[in-house]
Amino acid sequence: MKALRFENQQLQLSDIATPNRDGEALVRVTTAGVCNTDLEIVRGYANFSGTLGHEFVGIVEVSPEASQIGCRVVGEINAGCGNCALCQAGDPRHCANRTVLGIVGRDGAFADYLSLPAVNLLKVPDEVSDRQAVFTEPLAAACEILDQVTITSQHRVAVIGDGKLGQLIARVLATTKCELVLIGKHAEKLQLAASAGITTTLLNEVDATRPFDFVVEASGAAAGLQLALQLVRPRGTIILKSTFSGAVTLDTSRIVVDEISVIGSRCGRFDKALALLATGQINVEPLIAAEYSLTDGVAAMQHAARAGTLKVLLKNTS
Repeated sequence: MKALRFENQQLQLSDIATPNRDGEALVRVTTAGVCNTDLEIVRGYANFSGTLGHEFVGIVEVSPEASQIGCRVVGEINAGCGNCALCQAGDPRHCANRTVLGIVGRDGAFADYLSLPAVNLLKVPDEVSDRQAVFTEPLAAACEILDQVTITSQHRVAVIGDGKLGQLIARVLATTKCELVLIGKHAEKLQLAASAGITTTLLNEVDATRPFDFVVEASGAAAGLQLALQLVRPRGTIILKSTFSGAVTLDTSRIVVDEISVIGSRCGRFDKALALLATGQINVEPLIAAEYSLTDGVAAMQHAARAGTLKVLLKNTS
């Protein structure tokens, strides 16, 4: 089968064997999405080698759960050991021995086929298209914030970053009716958010005189954390969403003196994201920048790496 792989510091389309993991489901990938994490892996993040990609929708061709065969599915990306307390509780996201699709120890979704445990797969509602369903993983990551903190209409919230994840986070947080602003550097992308009813501001026009209760950092740049510290109120909360390969220099005195909480936030549960898509509460279609065939995967990654690019999709036509 064809797969877009990062090996020996090279990104290339390769012919490899179809995955065959004992006891797991085999999914024929129909659409996959390029994430900033994929771009950061190519720059050295996570020290990963193998098939990239973790955002996907596909058709189950083989599964230990017979009812899944033929179903259109998305898949939670963390596969746990199955034996630790976290896995036994049904949440392998922090299993010490987990693999992560296209990120840690497991080939990913930029391929004709992928393998995941059957328990990781969720059926896609008929009313959700493939183009929409491929957003399930990043949308779930946005939803995770509301599982970690309580945000109401009484809170002031800033989201730093007008890219793919920042756009989704802003749309999810807007459902709380909080006083929300999306901060970014690209007027056209801020206009995209504004058309969804979200208040926006350019980075150089941010009003730091009215501090925020919560600041979500999703810019993908180290400077975003420094800005978050400038914007959050004393005893406020910063939520970190960015992953990148470089180190961050941080003056922690402000965190200590102002008793600021800093929360890391990663993967969320897919059922909530699918519900938002199925009910039409969040429209992801305007966030799609381009579609490529899997065979043009290198070009797709190059396109996705251009400054200001939103979601690039890989379509499997085989």
